[in-house]
Amino acid sequence: MAQKIVTVYTDDLTGAESEEVQTHTFSLDGVNYEIDLVSDNYDKLFEALAPFIGKGRKLGRTRGASRPRTASTDGPSAEELRAWARENGHQVNDRGRVPASIREAYQKAR
Repeated sequence: MAQKIVTVYTDDLTGAESEEVQTHTFSLDGVNYEIDLVSDNYDKLFEALAPFIGKGRKLGRTRGASRPRTASTDGPSAEELRAWARENGHQVNDRGRVPASIREAYQKAR
């Protein structure tokens, strides 16, 4: 017997089906949320939160929906450091901790 599995992507806000639905995460009062939205509804969410984001204090980035970043939140993210390092001729791994020498070189260049 043959089986056919169909994946249907649905906007959580409107219930509309769309191939363009993407998952977005946000946090409020220490609770992490995940919502599937088409781009127009994400724009509405972002516009609604923009005044609060603009006035809020950034605490740092998170890895995954519930694992807070444990390294220092001052300065650029590891991804930003890796991109800068490659653009400036440094060799850096795709994963793992960014070496202190790369962080120091970045700070000197800034």
